[in-house]
Amino acid sequence: MRPFFVASFFCFLLHAQAIWVGSWAAAQQTPEPQNALPADALRDATLRQIVHLSVGGDRIRIHLSNAFGTAPLHLASVHVARPVSPRSPQLDPATDRALTFAGHADVTIPAGAEYISDPLPFPVAPLSDLAISIRYDQPPAGQTGHPGSRATSYLMHGDEVVSKFDHWYQITGVDVTAAPTSFAIVVLGDSITDGHGATTNGNDRWPDVLAARVPSVGVLNEGIGGNHLLTDGLGPNALARFDRDVLAQTGVRYLVVLEGVNDLGGLERTREATPAEHAALVERIEGAYEQIIVRARAHGIRVIGATVLPYTGSNYYHPGPASEADRVAVNRWIRDPEHFDAVIDFDAITRDPEHPERLLPAYDSGDHLHPSPAGYAAMANAVPLRFFGIQSTP
Repeated sequence: MRPFFVASFFCFLLHAQAIWVGSWAAAQQTPEPQNALPADALRDATLRQIVHLSVGGDRIRIHLSNAFGTAPLHLASVHVARPVSPRSPQLDPATDRALTFAGHADVTIPAGAEYISDPLPFPVAPLSDLAISIRYDQPPAGQTGHPGSRATSYLMHGDEVVSKFDHWYQITGVDVTAAPTSFAIVVLGDSITDGHGATTNGNDRWPDVLAARVPSVGVLNEGIGGNHLLTDGLGPNALARFDRDVLAQTGVRYLVVLEGVNDLGGLERTREATPAEHAALVERIEGAYEQIIVRARAHGIRVIGATVLPYTGSNYYHPGPASEADRVAVNRWIRDPEHFDAVIDFDAITRDPEHPERLLPAYDSGDHLHPSPAGYAAMANAVPLRFFGIQSTP
């Protein structure tokens, strides 16, 4: 065979064997009023948002969401490029590419729906950054977004940046073509997974640090600040969003669950609860974990439970002995080998040995509820990679 045809043949084989894997994701919600854009902000405007990928690949496709929109959303165009820096709206112009949707430059996303772009040849390296620029002609009717981006987005009129903010809107996932052995890990959680206390544009949430340990694997952060297992708080409750944020993710093989502190803390945030109410809450939290386990295993996903971190001294929840007893009981259930497929004991990793109901000061962001970047690093570095079939750190 001629060299050209040999090279083309091997290129074809490479693409035929590669699989789609999620490289980045963000859970969607209706932004709270203080995190929503002004009603007319996206009229005749471009929104440039920068995301930090985990696994790399030769082709990409972008997931866009109108999950909480109340009418169809028309996007005039969507472009991708490599940013000059995660802290700047500037792009490498040589890398700017337009996405298509069924061959068209624009797309109309139905209310409540998600749309995936056509595949685009666009090589991305593991742990690299990607800029996604969305051109709006009309603003959405009902905003969909992720308030806790810990990354700066840029609203532009023409080439001029008119405002910037640390929120994402409409973008919900990036898939890449990866090796057939690759897969994705979904992390379902609240603000501790979302990264409250992490460095803005620093990519030092605990799932980011985990991704750096496993660069051949997709790590998908599906944390929402203030999220609950049982009730709608900030964003839909974990059971309500499970299908969209876990089962619908591309190439997911493992699920890590770190949820529950907001349910535990919320019981007595504004009033004193009875012993019966405490017992009922613990039982309902354990029941929610069981539901997550059953639903994930039905789809061939291995489920890893993570113990709830200590939060006594929290400036928000002010937990007393009864709430701490609830946390201990829930963690006992999580650690029971009869339940999850494996357990990451974040409680043991982050607690103060002398005051086990409190975060270790070196890992405390200062609010006694959320870890600091050092705490997030300790959490990620303590995750046993063997849980994901990885025998050693790459």
